[in-house]
Amino acid sequence: MTSAGRFAPSPSGELHVGNLRTAILAWLFARSTGRKFLLRMEDLDRARSGAEAGQLRDLQAAGVTWDGGVVRQTARGPLYAGAISRLEAAGLTYECFCTRREIQEAPSAPHAPQGAYPGTCRNLDPAELEFKRSARPAAIRLRAEAAEYTVRDLLHGEFTGVVDDFVLRRNDGVTAYNLAVVVDDAEQGIDQVVRGDDLLPSTPRQAYLASLLSIPSPEYAHVPLVVNNDGARLAKRDGAVTLADLAAEGFPPDEVRDRLLESLGLPAGPLGNALAAFDPDALPREPWVWSGP
Repeated sequence: MTSAGRFAPSPSGELHVGNLRTAILAWLFARSTGRKFLLRMEDLDRARSGAEAGQLRDLQAAGVTWDGGVVRQTARGPLYAGAISRLEAAGLTYECFCTRREIQEAPSAPHAPQGAYPGTCRNLDPAELEFKRSARPAAIRLRAEAAEYTVRDLLHGEFTGVVDDFVLRRNDGVTAYNLAVVVDDAEQGIDQVVRGDDLLPSTPRQAYLASLLSIPSPEYAHVPLVVNNDGARLAKRDGAVTLADLAAEGFPPDEVRDRLLESLGLPAGPLGNALAAFDPDALPREPWVWSGP
């Protein structure tokens, strides 16, 4: 299978300049290494009418192109179910009936990392299991056999993070992100994952799950975010941060693209110009502050 990189937004709204900067970086990483570049919509539970079409237009306006058609997670349920069945057959899952409030209020397990699931439902006896099944539907959790896992990142080096009994399928039947992303990347031949560094802490969980499914971990590059003047992650509430809003203020998409490339130390113009000058080792390691047009 041909190797590939990808961009995988959630169609929950318009892309802002931070999303577009990450998309450009993912494209540059993939194209500079001879990989295909794929686009996947992570639409399991956050899709908004019209958002996907708008995101595709904005990516094209910024010069980001992709190979093949757009893949949507909502069409891939059998793949996720198959992966969970494999884990169930290996004794690596269990039913969980905890609400978010119960998890928040439960005492942590001894020596458990901060924020880890405390294992409340991990060892229910048959009577307890039957009683809880009668009260509410169950989520499916991974029965993890490790408390932490180490990944290697092109920008961050080795990173060790928490692994706990995380959810694989929610109690409403929707596949959880940490499972879907692992299965999707493997099935699509994606062996390079470039995304915002806010997702680095969840990466050890995904890499550990991939190892249980005998899936090689991809090459990771978690890139710095775009932030507002207060240092917080950029959001729509920060004003004109989408291509549509910026165009309305006289700042067309090609100028936005050039501003993003300048922030990366790359030449302006079509992305091909940036590709010729792209060097991952020279990329900024700190968040970039968006101060508007």
